[in-house]
Amino acid sequence: MIWRGFGSDNHAGAHPKVMEAVVAANEGHARAYGDDPWTERAREVVRARLGADCEVALVMNGTGANCVCFAATARPWDSVVCAKTAHINEDECGAPERVGGVKLVPVGTADGKLTPGLVTPHLRGFGFEHHSQPRLISISNLSELGTAYTPDETRALADLAHSHGMLLHVDGARLANAAAWLGRGLDEVTTGSGADCVSLGGTKNGMLFGEAVVLADGVPPGAVAFARKQSTQLASKMRFIAAQLVALYEGDLWLELATHANAMAARLAQGARSAGIELAQEPQGNEVFALLPADLIGPLSERFRFHLWDASRGVVRWVCSWDTAEADVDALLDALGA
Repeated sequence: MIWRGFGSDNHAGAHPKVMEAVVAANEGHARAYGDDPWTERAREVVRARLGADCEVALVMNGTGANCVCFAATARPWDSVVCAKTAHINEDECGAPERVGGVKLVPVGTADGKLTPGLVTPHLRGFGFEHHSQPRLISISNLSELGTAYTPDETRALADLAHSHGMLLHVDGARLANAAAWLGRGLDEVTTGSGADCVSLGGTKNGMLFGEAVVLADGVPPGAVAFARKQSTQLASKMRFIAAQLVALYEGDLWLELATHANAMAARLAQGARSAGIELAQEPQGNEVFALLPADLIGPLSERFRFHLWDASRGVVRWVCSWDTAEADVDALLDALGA
């Protein structure tokens, strides 16, 4: 059954250019576990985007990327400060704690974004053996509420982390959407703003599967290889992840797809407003959070496959993807108007 909806950018298929790259990489044999020319080229491409001296490790999915970041940079008694709504806290089944080996310290936020003022009270107990040791601040860009961290906001958190001997991690599952909305380069919203480790997304922006762990220059090297293997994220046929990353990030395909998804979300938000629908917050990427009357949520979600985000307030989440068409948006808007 073929259907289209607004439930998640994970629901979309892979972009044709990504599929072509996978098919091309399927010719002949290649050495396993990343010892192949596709993986080497993918590392070069990611370094060109985020920094020439970055360490790059390809992994199979976003949760794995986050866990490898933590396992490579933290000790078993360390903690990670994150937003309460962060994906690592709400939607990864405890994997960062069990697999990444860290304690999460969730912080309440108004818009899904951490600030130095919100984080500082949790930076305590350094050197005290009865407390887990603060090691990383983790942000999601876009956040789980669809909000984007500007380079200045990221820099402020990086400076705070570094002043305490800590690191800043960026969960970049939708990093392309954040960068496109801000009109900035991928480096400007991550390593160029002081981020030390990045989970570079691809699956939500046109890839079949696969992400990349990126450690900035200055982060102790070497541990990521062992962390990746122990976390079961070392792909034997890595060339198929690598070929996708090259297709997405070598040129401007990542930006083209994210810009389109963002534009569809803006179209949806504007149309919903015109239909008298209140938005929970202004979209800053490819997600729209809207307040719907309870009697509309069931029938509309059955047809358009979106999620009820906050039942107590009637907030739903609409996610636009790289392949969302104007006709898809207009169909939802017509249903709202009706």
